[in-house]
Amino acid sequence: MESQNIEWKENWRDEYLKWICGFANAQGGCLEIGRNDVGQVVGLDNAEKLLEELPNKIRSTMGIIADVNLYNEDNLHYISIKVNAHPNAISYRGKYYYRSGSTNQELTGYALDEFILRKYGRTWDSSPVLDVDISDFFHDAFAIFREKAITSGRLTPDDVAINDIKLLQSLNLIEGNYLLKAAVLLFHQKPEKRCLGSCVKIGYFENEADLIYQDEIGGSLIGIADRVMDTIYTKYFKGLIHYEGIQRIDHYPIPREALREAVLNAVVHRDYSTGSQIQIKIFNDRVYIFNDKRLSANISDDDLFSAHKSSPGNPLIANTFFRSGQIEAWGRGIEKMQQACVKDNLPEPEFKITPTVFSICFHIHCNNKVNVVEEVDSHGDFGTNFGIDFGINFGINETQQNILKMLAENPTLTISTIADTLKMTKRNIEIHISKLKEIGLLERSGTKKNGRWIVKKQ
Repeated sequence: MESQNIEWKENWRDEYLKWICGFANAQGGCLEIGRNDVGQVVGLDNAEKLLEELPNKIRSTMGIIADVNLYNEDNLHYISIKVNAHPNAISYRGKYYYRSGSTNQELTGYALDEFILRKYGRTWDSSPVLDVDISDFFHDAFAIFREKAITSGRLTPDDVAINDIKLLQSLNLIEGNYLLKAAVLLFHQKPEKRCLGSCVKIGYFENEADLIYQDEIGGSLIGIADRVMDTIYTKYFKGLIHYEGIQRIDHYPIPREALREAVLNAVVHRDYSTGSQIQIKIFNDRVYIFNDKRLSANISDDDLFSAHKSSPGNPLIANTFFRSGQIEAWGRGIEKMQQACVKDNLPEPEFKITPTVFSICFHIHCNNKVNVVEEVDSHGDFGTNFGIDFGINFGINETQQNILKMLAENPTLTISTIADTLKMTKRNIEIHISKLKEIGLLERSGTKKNGRWIVKKQ
């Protein structure tokens, strides 16, 4: 089937030179002429002519050499054009194309700027700023960085016992006599003067149309996550209070570790070149975080929800956040958000990815009662006495209800099978099952290999 590196066309058209340009600018690929949409060879009447013309057309329009070969399958001819990835940017008639997934995209505006920078070993955050001097900075953000770095253990007191200029140099945020954009965003007290997208806008909405109140959080990025979290948890969220002995416990609509991870992900990985702000929209039952972001070329949408290496869009900003101890560098952000929500009896967050925007939706606790679980009779079938309310003591979410239903119907199911059916990771299923066992709704009988699950009545 067609993919990132393969494209099929039944007949040749000169407009397909754009596809060759897209392959050259991405990871390379193969354009095969004489195959239909499902990959079957349908043959070419002018194969010999194309074999002679295509290498010259590719070289004259783009200045590159492609490997053009003629093949025969079941007495039908087709042509394979193999294109290597090129280290420099390739244009076709003055325009730049890029292969992304199974589509070919023309690069314009900010996307083109970023592409050109990366082709020559630069990123947006590594560009120099000409009109800012270190004397323009307040010391506050540097103090925050030093404290966080030492507390996290990522740096020692000796590592940060240097002046601010040397600290910026150690973080690779100075090039020659110029500060880089990352330095201004991370440590300047008013980075929004040089980057309009460096603020975070928070709003509370009664519905999609009615905004009740809002805040705009600006300032140096190195401490912005703390300011955003403090504002949300003191002004926008109400904690549910209970006591363990004499200790007061505040339970908030979203676990802090999940929301903090989402905020940090938005701040570190966003596309600051667009000039738009991170938006956090808070409703009574959900929270949205909208962020301008383009996925790296070597990471697909599916890769984000499985094990993958970290590939930051702003490597200098990401490195500084890592050194301060605020983030990891293992590409585990989405998994950490999912696990934190599951642990708190919330549905996993929903992620929506478009070519330019990355959004997250958290479903939140609205009151003390979380969800309802159906009662299972002694034969493992769901009985008619539904509607048992476990409240805050036995509250389980929809995913956990689905697990109970599946195991009631088939007690021999494996965790892998459950994960595949619910389209989740094995680790997240293990967390759900651990919660169900903890509150007494599920038991395991027998060995790991030959045992069975027991769904219990309450």
